Amino acid sequence: MIPLVDLEAQYLQIKEEIDEIIRDVVNSRSFIQGRYVTAFETEFARLQQCDHVVGCSNGTSALFLALLAAGIKAGDEVITTPATFIATAEAICHVGAVPVFVDIDPATYTIDPSLIESRITSKTRAILPVHLYGNPADMDSIMALARAHDLRVIEDCAQAHLATYNTRPVGTFGDAGAFSFYPGKNLGAYGDAGAVITGDPDRAKMMRLLADHGRDSKYIHTIIGYNHRMDGLQGGILLVKLKYLQRWTEQRRSNAQRYSSLLHDVEGLQLPFSRELSEHVYHLYVVQVPNRDTVISYLQENGVSASIHYPIPLHLQPALKFLGYREGDFPVAEHAARHIVSLPMYPELTPEQIERVCSLLVTAVKNEG
Repeated sequence: MIPLVDLEAQYLQIKEEIDEIIRDVVNSRSFIQGRYVTAFETEFARLQQCDHVVGCSNGTSALFLALLAAGIKAGDEVITTPATFIATAEAICHVGAVPVFVDIDPATYTIDPSLIESRITSKTRAILPVHLYGNPADMDSIMALARAHDLRVIEDCAQAHLATYNTRPVGTFGDAGAFSFYPGKNLGAYGDAGAVITGDPDRAKMMRLLADHGRDSKYIHTIIGYNHRMDGLQGGILLVKLKYLQRWTEQRRSNAQRYSSLLHDVEGLQLPFSRELSEHVYHLYVVQVPNRDTVISYLQENGVSASIHYPIPLHLQPALKFLGYREGDFPVAEHAARHIVSLPMYPELTPEQIERVCSLLVTAVKNEG
């Protein structure tokens, strides 16, 4: 079996370091925030080339804190994409705002900036682009629109650790960037964890207060806050893994290049596309195929754990029915959702495994052709 992601293979490579840091955290009893989280925040800020990092409990919390600190409130509208995990829209809803969807670029799967302006109203307060699959959105166009209309920009970087646009790390363009460290991410914890990055010290201070019960010191609470703190264990684990992130990212890119070289001339197959200015980090390697369900079944029957990210666009999710969207409203996102397949992608993937996946995929696509 070739898994979609192999967390065991990664753990075995760094087992001694991981086991040691877990013992250190337990022995120090620094379980909530503490020095390991602080050390991780410092190192992550250095790698992401930003001034401030606020560790938190998960990627959804990161988005929530970023939106709150940006002043997004009940009744406001936030423009985003329907082609993403539901957490993007959930965070908007959690602050009382309304997600307003815009269709995606058919090549990159990220929000199509040419469609954003027509959706801006007097209630629009922010744009929330998603760097989906590790592929940066068109931040030049998005930031130009934001400046023209005095809008906040919150970047969803949950799948895009170390991705860059025009040599600049994602998450550093807008008011804040939200990251997830869910175990399967390019940088994954051993449980839930997240972080927000920002260049604004006041915004960073506000997010720290919001994440920790509004606490300015141990028993002084200056605002009503929440409990969105990062655990010390996750901070320690992420601190160890952070040393390897750049190498793992290059291995992902190398694996993506191998996939593309083996699949570039297969008729009926759409491969990942990266803009000239973008540095994709391939959280997922996503292709489009003519008959997705049959292709996935064939791959799985032959030992390849292919998957779908994501089969139902957000505007068609039952939980968001109240927004009033219908099938056909976002045809590009809907077309992608019917045809995309996520192939195995992780740094430890071997050339032989990639060749096996490609051979089976070619057979499945040609049989459907």
